Amino acid sequence: IEVGVGSGVVIKEDGTILTNLHVVQSAPRLKVTFFDGTQSPAVVVAIHPNKDLAVIRASKLPDDLEPAVLAGSGDLRPGDEVVAVGFPYGIGPSVSAGVVSGLGRSFRIRKDLLMEDLIQYDAATNPGNSGGPLVNLKGEVVGINSQIFSRTGAISGSVSTSCTSTGWWQWCYTRCS
Repeated sequence: IEVGVGSGVVIKEDGTILTNLHVVQSAPRLKVTFFDGTQSPAVVVAIHPNKDLAVIRASKLPDDLEPAVLAGSGDLRPGDEVVAVGFPYGIGPSVSAGVVSGLGRSFRIRKDLLMEDLIQYDAATNPGNSGGPLVNLKGEVVGINSQIFSRTGAISGSVSTSCTSTGWWQWCYTRCS
């Protein structure tokens, strides 16, 4: 049995979770494990392929589930401190601190898919961090960990900045309500 691991962030009290599309796309079934160990089946309720984003909903929730505070990335500047949160390699929760290296980056993932408006940061990220939140020092989600670029051995990451824009959340809430 092949098992994949990814991360996500709870965005609504009803168990709605934002993650990457590439985390859930090929999965025959989804199982979410919350911070307290509660496990639940989940279903995909919305996708945004051009942003590599997916919204899933878990059916069994912890009693004290609190959604993350969402913020836009418009106030970010190169040099700002950020924290990448995730579950790398399936070995446990992880937090890595770094700084924003650049904004408005683009990267071609496939011939037919150019990801644009990305945040480049230098916090360590690994397979399994995908879908987890990138947060500012106030604890607000400013993006979703999406890609790892390490051609030269340097660790950097990118996060879709528009995933936290007003337009994305309006789209998400419309589709996920």
